[in-house]
Amino acid sequence: METSIGILVQGGALGTVGSAMASKYLIVVLAIFSSFAQVVIEASSWWSLGMNHMNPMNPVQMSEVYIIGAQPLCSQLAGLSQGQKKLCHLYQDHMQYIGEGAKTGIKECQYQFRHRRWNCSTVDNNSVFGRVMQIGSRETAFTYAVSAAGVVNAMSRACREGELSSCGCSRAARPKDLPRDWLWGGCGDNIEYGYRFAKEFVDARERERIYQKGSYESARILMNLHNNEAGRRTVYNLADVACKCHGVSGSCSLKTCWLQLADFRKVGDALKEKYDSAAAMKLNSRGKLVQVNSRFNTPTIHDLVYIDPSPDYCVRNESTGSLGTQGRLCNKTSEGMDGCELMCCGRGYDQFKTVQTERCHCKFHWCCYVKCKKCTEIVDQFVCK
Repeated sequence: METSIGILVQGGALGTVGSAMASKYLIVVLAIFSSFAQVVIEASSWWSLGMNHMNPMNPVQMSEVYIIGAQPLCSQLAGLSQGQKKLCHLYQDHMQYIGEGAKTGIKECQYQFRHRRWNCSTVDNNSVFGRVMQIGSRETAFTYAVSAAGVVNAMSRACREGELSSCGCSRAARPKDLPRDWLWGGCGDNIEYGYRFAKEFVDARERERIYQKGSYESARILMNLHNNEAGRRTVYNLADVACKCHGVSGSCSLKTCWLQLADFRKVGDALKEKYDSAAAMKLNSRGKLVQVNSRFNTPTIHDLVYIDPSPDYCVRNESTGSLGTQGRLCNKTSEGMDGCELMCCGRGYDQFKTVQTERCHCKFHWCCYVKCKKCTEIVDQFVCK
């Protein structure tokens, strides 16, 4: 960059007009460079730790790297901010479970949106979801929330299973409404630790960024932090007491109880409901997010928020990252979002026949196995034009 500036300065000998043109050219070059740097920053995310199928040599999955310390592992992980790399150096045994949490969040996102025009598709690079995440839409809000929730889930369970050196079973206080003759013990999921570490790690990238107060970038940071927290709290709030009976012949004369995470599908369902009722936000004069429509109830820390309208997911658009719905399967008889009319955005659909093979006529044989036959049938399928 210094060489280019030097050449431009030499042009100043041409006079005032030449100097002005050179300065103008320099500003344009710097603006382009700044924009490019922003795209590079946005193109890489810690979510890539959950995409181990993209790279079979992903260092998160290679336990032998821990033998030689944190530095080699952390330097090989794409998508980490400086703060996240520092946490990686300090807690290298946690990184595998950060990756598992990201993977859990990605899979749940794809399940929840499997019948939508945007189906949480991943792309083959370290951004994971592509350019679509650069838009502060409600889909982005859900993605941030469910991935943060995935990390809480994975870390809490890893503590309980004794996989991490810095945590163990839950130390949650005995619930006040638990019957006196029931024992509070066992080894519960350590949701307190999982929540704290997930907050420290996932939020690190946003907290490192410094933008002018009132700028669009500052609004995105506030949005991302809010949705990260909403995802974490959903896991925390859905955790419940689980119990096991003890006694002669299963009499259940005594119970041992502990704190247990909810099934992650329940977390995904709850966040999908929050997605459907997400609040549109804007920055006020004090640099705080406020609701666009003040007639609605103010969103709480448990709700999802967004600052941009969703892009058109009907057609492929390189600038927004939309992959379009051409080639997507649709349900001809459904009137919902998975129906051909809505999924195909009115473009129509093609019909073709396919052969499906599945297990059928299964019988249980003593003892102890199930034997099935294979049945084939020709079915009609419909694909968006």
